[in-house]
Amino acid sequence: MTTETRQAPGSGQAPHVYLNRLEGLAEVLARHGLRTSLMSPPGRVPSLHVVNPAASALAEDVYAGRCQDGTWWFWWSWAERIATWDDLDGAATLIKQVLAARDQ
Repeated sequence: MTTETRQAPGSGQAPHVYLNRLEGLAEVLARHGLRTSLMSPPGRVPSLHVVNPAASALAEDVYAGRCQDGTWWFWWSWAERIATWDDLDGAATLIKQVLAARDQ
């Protein structure tokens, strides 16, 4: 009898894959004028903390992960897809729009 053990993403199971995708997005977000911090706590899924420097209250965590069909996506913290991992400009544009300061 064999038992298959699956590890959480980023916890010993090629965490560099998640980090590489998030680092690539961080570079593009910086060109869009947003600040980022790569978060990689032990035993947890890595994330990218993104902040609008013009309004620091506007911030969000972004994750990278694979869907069941094997495609990689960037995800909001509320588990909604942002864009596929290879659409860095599209992901950055949407993230910038969501974190944009709105004049009231």
